[in-house]
Parts: sequence; C-alpha cells; structure tokens
Amino acid sequence: MSFPPVKSHDRPSAEHAHAGCGGHEHAHDTKGHGHDHDHSHNHAASTCCGHDHGTPAYAAAAADASTLSAGPGQALARLRIGQMDCPTEETLIRKKLDGLDGVHALDFNLMQRVLTVVHAEGALDRIMAAIKSLDMTPEPLAEGSAGTPAPAATPVNWWQIGGAGVLAALSEFSHFAGWHWGVTAALALAAILACGISTYRKGWIAVRNGNLNINALMSIAVTGAVLIGQWPEAAMVMFLFNVAELIEARSLDRARNAVRGLLDLAPETATVRQADGAWLPVPAAQLNVGDVVRVRPGERIAADGIIVSGSSTVDQSPITGESLPVEKAQDDPVYAATVNAAGSFEYRVTAAAGNTTLARIIHAVEQAQGARAPTQRFIDRFSRIYTPAVVAVALLVATVPPLLWGQPWFDAIYRALALLIIACPCALVISTPVSIVSGLTAASRRGILIKGGVYLEEGRNLKWLALDKTGTLTQGKPVQTDLEAWDVSDSARHPATLIAASLAARSDHPVSLAIANAAREAGSTLLDVDAFTALPGRGVSARVDGVTFQLGNRRLMRDAGVSSPKLETRMDELERQGKSAIALTDGTHVLALAAVADTVKPTSAAAIADLHALGVRTLMLTGDNTPTAEAIARQVGIDEARGDQLPEDKLAAIESKLAANVGGDGKVGMVGDGINDAPALARADIGFAMGAAGTGTAIETADVALMDDDLRKIGTFLRLSRATHRVLIQNIVLALGIKVVFLALAMTGNATLWMAVFADVGASLLVVANGLRLLRAAD
Repeated sequence: MSFPPVKSHDRPSAEHAHAGCGGHEHAHDTKGHGHDHDHSHNHAASTCCGHDHGTPAYAAAAADASTLSAGPGQALARLRIGQMDCPTEETLIRKKLDGLDGVHALDFNLMQRVLTVVHAEGALDRIMAAIKSLDMTPEPLAEGSAGTPAPAATPVNWWQIGGAGVLAALSEFSHFAGWHWGVTAALALAAILACGISTYRKGWIAVRNGNLNINALMSIAVTGAVLIGQWPEAAMVMFLFNVAELIEARSLDRARNAVRGLLDLAPETATVRQADGAWLPVPAAQLNVGDVVRVRPGERIAADGIIVSGSSTVDQSPITGESLPVEKAQDDPVYAATVNAAGSFEYRVTAAAGNTTLARIIHAVEQAQGARAPTQRFIDRFSRIYTPAVVAVALLVATVPPLLWGQPWFDAIYRALALLIIACPCALVISTPVSIVSGLTAASRRGILIKGGVYLEEGRNLKWLALDKTGTLTQGKPVQTDLEAWDVSDSARHPATLIAASLAARSDHPVSLAIANAAREAGSTLLDVDAFTALPGRGVSARVDGVTFQLGNRRLMRDAGVSSPKLETRMDELERQGKSAIALTDGTHVLALAAVADTVKPTSAAAIADLHALGVRTLMLTGDNTPTAEAIARQVGIDEARGDQLPEDKLAAIESKLAANVGGDGKVGMVGDGINDAPALARADIGFAMGAAGTGTAIETADVALMDDDLRKIGTFLRLSRATHRVLIQNIVLALGIKVVFLALAMTGNATLWMAVFADVGASLLVVANGLRLLRAAD
C-alpha cells in the first residue's frame, strides 16, 4: 500500500456539489454532461388531473429542496399550496407570476406542494393575492419547515359522487325508455351539477389564463355534448371522469407516499435519562444532541447515536438494507428507525429530529424524485406540443368535413369532442415520474440511495466501473506483518521502529494506523512529534527531537535519494506477497522497514463476478504499489489494475475511459470512500460512495450512496436501473399506443365520449400500476 492522504467516508461537497441536490439535475455541472438546469421541474408523481392528491408530512426531514437563494434587496419565500400537485397547476401559477412585478425566480416542488419564490422586498402580498386568484390557498412556511401536516388524500364526498352516478344512470334509463326529453335533460343536468362544479370551476380558471388542461377540455366536451342534445352521455362522462380521477389519485398516493414507510419506522417516544438519573419517556422529536437514551429488546431506536453502555444486535435493514442483524457494543454507532433485536443498551444522541441518517435519506429521495430524468424531460417537451396539436385537429374535424363534404354537423362535433377528451397527455406525463419514484424508493429500501432519476435511468448503460481498493474492495483495516530495523544513524536517538510508529500515530491512514496500533499493543510508549506534514501519495514527514524523519512508500524513498538495490529487492519481495511496504528515513539513511497487509472483503469477489455477468468491466485504481494492486486484482477477479495512483492519476484514468467512449452509450462509474477519490468520483458519469450510513456529506453529495460497505449492491443498482428502463418503455408505449388507437377511432366516428374518458384515465391507471411494480422489484 502506498501512503496517500487520509481517507474518509466524507466526500467533500466542494469537489462534488453537482449531485442532483435541491431537485435539480446538477447544481454545478462538474461532469460536463450538459444536463438541464431548470428551476421549474415537473416533479415526480405528478399528473394533469384536477384533484388534490394529498402530500405526506415529513417534518423537518423534508426541508426545502430548492437551490434558489435571495440576492441583495431580495427575499425568499416558501409557500405550501395544497392544490398544487400537477403540472397543470404549475403552468397556471407560472403564467400568473412570471409577469408579476417583483418576482425574480420560481422553483416548483410538486412532490411536497411547495413553491419557492425569490422576490423583491414587499412583493409577497401581491404574490399571495395572485395565487389566491387562481382559487388556490398558499401558506407561507417557516425556514426549514416542511409545512403543516397534510392528509394522505383529499377527503371525498362519496355521497355526492354516488348520487351523481345514480342520476347519470337514471338519465341513461330515461333516454332508452323513451321518457320525455325534459326528464332526461333534468336528470343529466342534476348529475353534472352534483359532481362537475369543481371541474367547471378549474376549467374556467385554466381557460381564463390561457391554458387547456384536462379540466378545461372536459368542461368543453361535456358542454358541447349538452349543446348537441347528448344529455345522458354528457352526465355519464362527467361522472366517470370524476370517479376515474379519484381512483387515479389514490394510485398516485402510493407513489407519492412511497417513502413514508421509512418515516413511520421511527418511534414516537424514547426513554431518556434525566438530570436526577430518572428515566422518563420523551417525544422523539424533542430529543437533543447529548441526551442519553435507553433501548430495551425489541424497541426501535429513536435517533442516531453512539452506544455508551451495553451491547446488542441491531436490525439495520431500514437504513443499510443489510439482511442480517449487526453486533453492536460500546462506541458503535446506531441509527434512527433501526430495531434492537436482543439485549439492552444506552446510547448518546449524536443527531436528532431532522438531522438523523433516516431524515437525510428521506430528504435525499424527495430531492431525487423532484429531479427529472432524461426520458421525463423528453416527455415534458413532447406533451407541450401534443395537446395543442390534438386540439387543432379537433377543430378541423369539427369544421372541415361539414363545410367541404357536407357531413352532418352533429357527427363532426361529436367526433371533435371525443378528440378533445383524448387530447390531454395525462398518462404520458405521469408515465416516467411514477416509474422513477418507484425505482428510487425500491433502491432506498435496499440501502441504495440514488440522488436523481438521471442516475437511475443511465445506470443501465454502465460499461466500465473503476474501484478504489482500500475500504472498497478490502476491509480498509490492515494489520502490520513486518517491522524491521535497517540502517543505523547517529541522528536517531530512539529505536527506528519506535520513531516509525510515532510518526504513523499522527496519521489516520489505514497503513499508519496498523503500524501505530501494533506498537501500542506491544506496550510501547510513543514519542512526541512536531511539524507533522502529510505528503500526498507518498507518506508523512515530522520532527522527533529536532530531527526530520520521513515515513512513506517507495516513491518517497526515491525522491529522498535513499533508495538502494537492497531496499528495492526487499520491498519487491514484500509486495509480491500482497503487502504494502513503507520505510523510515532521516534523509540520509533508511532506518526501518515495515509491511502491512489488508484483507479482502468476503463479498468483493462475488460482487466483481456479478458485475462481469452484467457486462461491466472493472478497473482498480489505488495508491498502493503496482504489485500489491495486481495481487488484489487477481484475488477478486478485477479486469485491470493500476497502482501508485495519486488523486490526479485516478482522475486521469477516469478521463481516459470517458474519452475512449466518446460518442458511445456506455457510462463510466467510480466507486470510492475517501477524499482521495473525490475528483475521480466527481468526473465519472456515476459516482458511488461506499459506507454512507451516518455520513451526512456522502449522503448529500454522492450520485449513488451505498449505505453499507457491500459492493454487491452495485449489481442490485444495475438490475434495478434496467428494470426501470423496461417499465419506462412499457409505459410510454402503453400511453401513446392507447392514445393513437382512440384517436383513430374518434376520427372515424367509432369512439363515444365515455370511451374517450376510459382511454384517457384508463391509460393513466395502467401506467401508474405498471410503475408501482418496481416497488416489488427483486434484487
């Protein structure tokens, strides 16, 4: 092993701040993908419907996902709008606010129904009034708040809907029974008024603001049917539309609230030690950092913490996806929502309420749900063209045949009305976000945190995967195997092996920790050192008793001019054994030689074999020497190994793979867990962070965060990505195919209005149900 800088699970946000946060594909496009950066995304699980679908309350875990910020003389307001759950409402609000004086920027989060507005000081009242004019009720949110709790679904007056259905059925019966047309019309009108007032109101608001959404199209179609005397069909169409919309809303709630199961795992109370030593139940939301909590067998853990006494086994599957309980003892971390399987222990809270790992996971998944995948961006653009085009065709169908060929106006208008109903691209719009949301949630349940639909969708194209060695393929906890004195120098007043251990004790690198731990276990008292300096990719330097010593790898010895054939031969011998050799020098002589060996994780070979079976080639990039790298690569089956890699070398290796794939569909990924890996992780198409559980920075900055250290989860990610792509294609084909069939039927006069309703909403239900299958996707 070489002696690169200290590794950490925390990936620096400055190096990787682009990773899908804030509901955007890239806040900073460090990868050069050219992804859209748009403050107005159509967020996941949205549709064109006119009903309120309800939003889960995620408390502080669902903090503001917007990346907007206020400049000088500006203010930022977050408004929760209960009626804003569809692109329809977003379009209305955008048109209303875009021309409003004092509005500088907008960000729509339809998943949480939150609108973020950057506005001039004093403009908030005008903004609120403009939104209220759209028959919506904005609520200002406090900073960091997720808003007031909302019901899982909008309350429905089933008696009213049921009554409308009865009246519509009676109108149909009256028509077929030959009753007076006035009775038929009265029954139909009563049915329309019973369930259609909301549709007409929303449709009028949309038309008034220059938008033809499903409510406007349905209102026009029903009104047209009434005007041409199709009373029973107009009533039945309005009734069926409302029922289908309610069913669709319930289906969408499953996608919208898919992450709520994680939040529900956290207990409501915790047993906390008081100042007088008593133990009292306290609401979990009121826990503070430093509180000591007692956990009994079978209880769920209320917050992240560190065990201070006791031991147990803990089921961490809600956080890491691990199938087996993990042994926990003093000083081990525990996470909120995990289950204490056996034993009892006490832990000190390290992160409470909205700062727990669970809260960050929920927040990250919500942000990812808000970020549009490539297919969704295409569908958004397509739908903006599709609806106006079909409406234009409907106008031609209503006017051209009667004027040119003498077709009865009644028949032409009827066909046009059917076309209007089919014109709304509801199924097409929701086909991608529902699938992406389901895929993201399925991944999170398996301990895989994906930071955006773009990564879930593009993961299937992964062709090369570069992997760091330490902490990724190996345990990252090497042990010292050799330590031997070398030359003798007058500058060393203490044993060279003790000096080496003393320098190593100042570093957090696994190699140095192994040497320092071996010295401590042998009962040695380490020396004081000063002027300690890390030498990236080489080792460390420090002074002991006024003398400067350097401890590091072969490259450092060569740079210091102290390498010799004897030293090179001995290092070669150790490295052929898969060990990392480092030496101590005073700048004149080599004083000591140490060797450290890391152990391969039991799952690494299986993970690499799985990747190969999925068609992914593997490359190991490590700061260790080349013989050690090759030995580990042979052991686990890596295709290609490169040793002696500095951070810039790893970056260059990723860039060379990217350059070799210019114009191709293949993607290049990078797996790592440390600061050394950050540049390469940022440059790769997809960066995978290992062991992100409990690590806020990794969760916030990784493209894909593996919550535990199990490399096999990358294979699971790839299979889920491919399954998601298949469902996306199926949904698009379903949505477009049904539309095309019924467009043809409508234009040839073979589609009735109620058939058009089923074609519209039925397609939506199909794609929602198909997308939700991903929640049960097998590993």
